[in-house]
Amino acid sequence: MTKKMMRAARMHECGQPMELEQIPVPAIRPTEVLVKVEACGIVPNLHNILTNWTTWFPHLPLPKLPAIFGLDPAGVVEQVGDQVYDFKPGDRVYVNPARYCGSCRSCRSGNTTGCSAYTFNGYFGFTPRSPRMFEDYPYGGLCEYMPAPQYSLVKIPDSMSFETAARLGYLGTAYRALLKANVGPTSTVLINGISGTLGLGAVALALAMGARKILGTARNQTLFQRVKDLAAPGRIEIHSLDDGLTSEWVEQITAGEGVDAVIDCMGPGAPADNLVDSVRALHRSGHLVNIGAIAGDVPLDLHWIMDNDLHISGSAWFTSGQGQAMADMVESGVLDISFFEHQVFPLDQINEAISGIENRSGGFSNYVIRP
Repeated sequence: MTKKMMRAARMHECGQPMELEQIPVPAIRPTEVLVKVEACGIVPNLHNILTNWTTWFPHLPLPKLPAIFGLDPAGVVEQVGDQVYDFKPGDRVYVNPARYCGSCRSCRSGNTTGCSAYTFNGYFGFTPRSPRMFEDYPYGGLCEYMPAPQYSLVKIPDSMSFETAARLGYLGTAYRALLKANVGPTSTVLINGISGTLGLGAVALALAMGARKILGTARNQTLFQRVKDLAAPGRIEIHSLDDGLTSEWVEQITAGEGVDAVIDCMGPGAPADNLVDSVRALHRSGHLVNIGAIAGDVPLDLHWIMDNDLHISGSAWFTSGQGQAMADMVESGVLDISFFEHQVFPLDQINEAISGIENRSGGFSNYVIRP
């Protein structure tokens, strides 16, 4: 019997363009589904993953080459395994790329993000056990069909396009950070990098979670008004990093009260100065959560942190349950992410999409591949 074939974009060598190839449609295991990929998000960091990762972060393993990348797939369930319970062919889903073993102590206690083999399917790994996980899950989203464990699936409503669902990864990263910081109706939140991909997701979710005031920092002043227009006048205020210290601006705008939470969305290439200064902008017992991955040593005044009972933490990705909560908020109308501008490319233009993403309109642009 002739095997059904599919198109896939595979990388054979770091720093080289992906190649479009014909490979067999994968089989699924009993607890997996086969997803027909309708959209896959191209995250801004993908270019770094493909060209610089082995030099920048050699301790974070990549899949064995040739590999199919693609972090944020969304599509339709084509087939289900014999031990799949709550999904059926025809379901519209987002595939959370977080893979975990299910058997280590962290997984058995319910902390799947703490898994000793935690890995991003179609992206990079976090632990020495990630190479084995890549062998178990070698299909990212840049292909026509991919297997996915049932634990990774998020049901998306008809009102959410596949292109929008392909943004759930960055949205979920912000959502988990906001949950960690206990953001709610009484909260004032400072978002560093507010006009970027992570920052705009944090804005949309902070609004959905009822934050009473959102402050932000950024450099691209041409986007400031667009960000402010996402809420009622005065609910979002933005500070240019060219106009002095963030902590002094926060003290002025909050009448000395400070902020309850800082969500730092600045990327690995950004200087740490503003993150360090933002610690001084926190109200007592406030929480700074880093999701932008500023790299290198960051000097913090631990005495100040102790005296003010502050919390500093990182947050890696989100769970499928949290992804489902976001999809449900979109369905109910509580979460509005209609402002995303989709830049859609066919699979055979994957290399153009990756190289062109730097021309995006800040976090408003959503680069998507439609296999």
